[in-house]
Amino acid sequence: MDKLLVSAAPHIRSKATTSRIMLDVLIALVPAFVASIIFFGYRAALVTGVCVVSCVFFEWGFEKIVKRPNTIRDFSACITGVLLAFCLPVTIPLWQAVFGSAVAIILVKQLFGGLGKNYANPAITARVVMFLAFSVSMTHWVSPIDGVTSATPLVLMGKGNMEAIPGLLDLFLGRRGGSLGETSNLALLIGGIYLLIRRVISWHAPVAFIAVVFGFSALLGGDPVYHIFTGGLFLGAIFMATDYVTTPQSNLGRLIFGAGAAILTVMCRLYSNYPEGVAFSILLMNLLTPFINKLSEGKLPKSVTGG
Repeated sequence: MDKLLVSAAPHIRSKATTSRIMLDVLIALVPAFVASIIFFGYRAALVTGVCVVSCVFFEWGFEKIVKRPNTIRDFSACITGVLLAFCLPVTIPLWQAVFGSAVAIILVKQLFGGLGKNYANPAITARVVMFLAFSVSMTHWVSPIDGVTSATPLVLMGKGNMEAIPGLLDLFLGRRGGSLGETSNLALLIGGIYLLIRRVISWHAPVAFIAVVFGFSALLGGDPVYHIFTGGLFLGAIFMATDYVTTPQSNLGRLIFGAGAAILTVMCRLYSNYPEGVAFSILLMNLLTPFINKLSEGKLPKSVTGG
């Protein structure tokens, strides 16, 4: 007689597989990848390629060493590589991109047991570590218009130099300084809509994140439109605040997660020496996810595929 395996409810059947979900996320990232090449040139593709190859290599190598089943075919390492690249300036030295990939895969993902067991988003954590380790190269921005060094809109906003900030259309399309995958809100929005249609993510965390940034920044005297169109808000809200592993499982929990990350982001932008805040905010909320899950348990229907 075969063993009877008993697990805790709810028992949900789904045709979705890990590799299918991850492939959908990769497809959703394509518009932002194309936009990064358009605005920053082919070095954007080089940085992304180095991060992806490094992440896949470190995952394969670590699992080989510790004799775990190989998981590179589930595409999760590829997604980590793309998201990490999207958080980096296009001018980043390639060896630093490799270092960040090692942090993401080995220290954050594999040492905690692999996919599904990591406590925080690997790409976000690696981005924070790289900022602390390589603060100069991680804040070296170039303008996509003329390729010369320039401040990001958030830096300009923090200095009160509103006249130098690109117009709203440029901010929406991506003609501004910033990390190579975060500048085009249009491209990121297209990817987000695709994920919603495919029921890979739900709307709760992204909408709460963006809406609360808008409202809270206005309440504190900031320009809410500029706050949602600048920095890595759309990238973080759509692709990192919706991570299955490190964000809450219930819809109520996702709303709490998005709102909490938004409040932390605005506070960081307005009252700290660091003009961004999205990465630090998501990382902190990742650490609070177990408590949010406990708080919101059973309050609203849970979802595996984001519906």
